[in-house]
Parts: sequence; C-alpha cells; structure tokens
Amino acid sequence: MNFRRLIFGFASILIVYLSISVVFAADLDCNLPENRETCLAELSKTEKEISDLSKQLSGLKNEGASISRDKKILENQAQQAKLKIKTHELSIAKLGKDIKSKESTITGLQERINKNKIGLNEVIQNAYEVDNISAVEIFLSNQNISDFFRDLDAYVFINTKIRESIGIISKDKSAEENEKKQLDETRSKEYDSKYAVEAEKAKIEKIDAEKARLLSLNKKEQTSYSSIIGDKQKKATQIRNALFALRDSASIKFEDAVAFAKSAGTISGVRPAFILAILQQESNLGTNVGSCYMTNIDTGAGVKISSGAAINNVMKPSRDVQPFLAITKTLGKDPFKTRVSCPFTTGYGGAMGPAQFIPSTWQLFASRISNAKGGATANPWAAADAFMASSLYLADLGANSGSASAERNAACRYYSGRSCGSSDNTFYGDQVMKRSVKLQTDIDLIQN
Repeated sequence: MNFRRLIFGFASILIVYLSISVVFAADLDCNLPENRETCLAELSKTEKEISDLSKQLSGLKNEGASISRDKKILENQAQQAKLKIKTHELSIAKLGKDIKSKESTITGLQERINKNKIGLNEVIQNAYEVDNISAVEIFLSNQNISDFFRDLDAYVFINTKIRESIGIISKDKSAEENEKKQLDETRSKEYDSKYAVEAEKAKIEKIDAEKARLLSLNKKEQTSYSSIIGDKQKKATQIRNALFALRDSASIKFEDAVAFAKSAGTISGVRPAFILAILQQESNLGTNVGSCYMTNIDTGAGVKISSGAAINNVMKPSRDVQPFLAITKTLGKDPFKTRVSCPFTTGYGGAMGPAQFIPSTWQLFASRISNAKGGATANPWAAADAFMASSLYLADLGANSGSASAERNAACRYYSGRSCGSSDNTFYGDQVMKRSVKLQTDIDLIQN
C-alpha cells in the first residue's frame, strides 16, 4: 500500500475521532463522513437522556422519604449508569479499532525503516570501497579523461544517496515515535473507558441489591419505612466506624481516613478514594513483606520484628541511614525500635509508616507537608501526615489529572518508579484501581 495514502487515511480517522470521541451505534462507522451527522445526533440524544434523568433525580430527592420514591431513585440511577456503560462500551470498541490501525501503521513504518537501513548499509559499503581508492589511482586506471570524470560522478552520486537515505530513515523514525505516542494516548483512553464501565457496574450492583431489599419488605415494614431508613443509617455508621488499616501505624476509623484523604486531596487535587486505595494497598503489602528494625548504622542491616531473624539491606546506608537517624531524633523516637519495611527479595527496605516513603525521599517532602499542616513537624508514622505525603507525591506523579489511566500510571510509579507496562509493576496499579472502585462506593454511602 502507498505509504502516503496510508498516513492520509490514518489522519482522516484521527480527525473524525477527535471530533466525536464516543461511538453510539455499534453498526455505524463514525469514521465515514456520511455518518458524521447521525453520530452527532446520537450523541446529542444520549446526553439529553442523561440530563433529563439527572433533573428527574433531583426532583425525586426533594420528595418525602417513601419506598415508592426510593424505588424510583434507584431505577433512575440504574438507568443513568446503564446509559453511561453503553457509551463507554461502544467507545471501547471504537478505540480498539483505532489501536489496531495505529499498530498496523507502526509495523509498516518499522518495516520501511529496516528496509532503508539495509539499503543504506549497502551504499555505505560501496562508498567505503571508493574512499579507499585515491583520485590518482582512479585517474591512472582509466584510459581517457572522460572515464575518470564518470567515476567521480559515481562517487558523488553514492554520497548523495547516503544523505538521502539517512534523511528518509530519520523522517520515518520521527513518524514512528509520533505514532507510538498517539498509540499510548489511545490505550490510555481505552483504559479510562474500561475503568468507568467497572465503576458504573459497581453502582448497578449496589442498586440491584438495594432494590431487592426494598421488594422483600412485608406490608408492616413498608408502613414503618422510617425504620428502614434507620437501617441504612446504621450501615453507614458501621462503615464510618470500621477500622482502616495502616502500615506500621495504628488503624484509624474509615470516616477519619476519608477526612484525611479529602483534606489532602483538596491541596493536591488527587481523588480521595485513590489516596485511600494507595494506602490500603501499602498496608496489604506490609502483611506479606513484614516489618523490620534497623540495627546497624554502618551496614543498614537489621532484624525482622515477627521472628527476630537477621536481615540484610533493611536500609541503604549511603542513602537512608543518616536521614532516618535525623528524622527519628527530631520526633524523639528510638531509631533501633522504630518500624520500617523489610526488603523484598532484592533491593533495600527502610520505607516508613503508612505512606512507605524511604527516609531520603521523606526529607524531600517534609517541608511541603509541614507547610500544608500549618508548620508542625512532619511525622511519617502519623496518619494525617502520611495521607498528605502520599497525596502530594501522587500529584507529582500525575494522579491529579483526573483520568483513570493517569491514576493507574501514578500508582505504578509510586510502587516501582516506572509507568505501568510490565508484570512486575502493572499488578500494583491494577489492584489499586480495583480498590478505589470499592472505596468510592463506601465513601458515597457515608456521605449520602
């Protein structure tokens, strides 16, 4: 296929995609110009349906409490969630086609680059052979002057071809990098839609459970609906009072954890449910890896608290021991009886408190945390400070952009320093995002 035509076709697809990011009819190709008006009409129609349902929901919430009203509210919320799922699922299908198209384009570019590299190598070898023959030798090897100048013309031609080949390869490499960047962006959009679908499905699951509970009420219970409302409030209270586990620190009430996350999120712009999910994930890892004491300031070695077994590399001596001693001294803690993380199978441990910052990193954030809390000394083992530290760091990693894919990549970077993309860190980002869905539903319950 002609490469220029391929790029033009791809550009046309991209322009249409930017004009309408969500496809609403599975059997309608919105890439085709003749379908554009129909697709825009579908978009307008669906947005109006969601808007009408939102207005209806606001009116229902202003009515007095009753089973009839609450059923209508639940049905309204479920209908909105299903509409959103529909748009996201169709968007995923469209994005999947775009991904395949971009992958095909990248493959074509790579094949062309490799082919030109082979050709360039042959031209360079020819140039090398010519370069090893002097002009005098060329002149003497020819019987007449016209042959000499023909050989010189061939030499100039070879060098011109080398420059042209390098220029083509450079241009294709630039195009390849641009395609890869756009492919990453499209994959991020696909992940955002998939995450949104899971979030809406979680809402529907809770709605269905609540509807089933309402339908199971007998007549006596229906007449005393205030007691049912009391049950809801009781459940919300149970969630508020449930303990939220924190690594290497005492557990706190879920309601307090939400308050800390909201306060930190207000400053950093990071979603509270995501902050909670990160800290919950760190707590979960702590149960698997365990906690240690650092006992040797020269080597950074220590012991595992649960067994007393000697552990090497509890802390990196050249990087973290001195900052750790300074932090514990400021807080009045015994450095040899203060919990830090044990090392994994490779590398070092030494991460502190719920946010699991190593001492050298904590020192980089200490003044920012202190300023955020009005000047008080930052304490990595204090829940509020750990929430603030995680929130600020996650914002630096891009979690405050508002998209699920950005949050997931921030989680992977929080864990390993790299964006998601391999089995050794993607599991962490996926687990954090799954936790954030559940945590968001719990936050919604206690807030409503």
